[in-house]
Amino acid sequence: MASSNLDQAKAEAFAEKMLGVMTGGSLSLMLSVGHRTGLLDKMADLPPASSEEIAKAAGLNERYVREWLGGVTAGGVVHYDPATKRYRLPPEHSMFLTRAAGPDNFAFLMQYIAVLGDVEGKIVDCFKNGGGIPYDDFPRFVEVQREETARVYDLALVDGILPVVQGITEKLDTGIDVADIGCGGGRAVNVMAKAFPNSRFTGFDLLEESVALASAEAKEWGLANANFEVRNVTDLGEIEAFDFITAFDAIHDQAQPRKVLANIAHALRPDGIFLLADIAASSDVAKNIDNPWAPLFYTWSTFHCMTVSLAYDGEGLGTCWGEELAKELLAEAGFGLVETTQVEGDPINIYYICRK
Repeated sequence: MASSNLDQAKAEAFAEKMLGVMTGGSLSLMLSVGHRTGLLDKMADLPPASSEEIAKAAGLNERYVREWLGGVTAGGVVHYDPATKRYRLPPEHSMFLTRAAGPDNFAFLMQYIAVLGDVEGKIVDCFKNGGGIPYDDFPRFVEVQREETARVYDLALVDGILPVVQGITEKLDTGIDVADIGCGGGRAVNVMAKAFPNSRFTGFDLLEESVALASAEAKEWGLANANFEVRNVTDLGEIEAFDFITAFDAIHDQAQPRKVLANIAHALRPDGIFLLADIAASSDVAKNIDNPWAPLFYTWSTFHCMTVSLAYDGEGLGTCWGEELAKELLAEAGFGLVETTQVEGDPINIYYICRK
């Protein structure tokens, strides 16, 4: 297209947007560092302070802290008083950037940018040659994901998420058999096992590292009713063994999701219930355009969820497999009644309540 036909205002607006993307991506790394080093948590408790005072309070190297402060100040995260040369994290900002914020802690989420960036070269190779990247190539992913699930499940699982299944907390109080598919670090299982000591819980995961972390936590918490097994859920092999099965954001990255869902249906007793939590997106790209989370979802998918499935010769559903396809696959697996809902405080997931 000739330059004379360009809409200059649109071109300049797009260039400004790209600058925002680049500076935002840079700032995400600084916030990830601020989370991992504890700087953001420490600053939330400090009055206006110098770089030396902040570094000393956090037990960190002052020169690095000073440079970090420059970046987050320029990014509008931290306020700086040039007269006193002191920095301050406003409470209106800290409520979204510290561990005390729980699920609202955006600084925690920024870690994913760094974690996924570690495999960019391998992703580029996949674009050229196909294939995928296996779980073992993501050294910090299990750690970060475990922290993410802890901050959500500790606050909301028992009182906010489980009650979407009518009557389930009463059954759990009485005592039933429960399985969690793709349990990861096991936080959901351990939180439920602690809250409902009369029920029996089993977590299944492909990764030995995840099962080891989950088992260690169960032992630390003194939970006799929580058990974890390394199991490829494509070959789950359980028949009418459980009254309640959960899967929290674990189906879309399975190599064979249709087999996994069918196995879950077989593993449920006749009156059992399957609670599936998965990403709140559409199977239609056009319907995701106005979803503010969609760019993040597709990035997660390209750099992790889709590629790990493809690494095992899988279907590669991806993070945005969407509500439409999820319902189709659930029906195919034998779930004749599927209700959907969302939980306040969890904008990224849809909860599917499934019965045979």
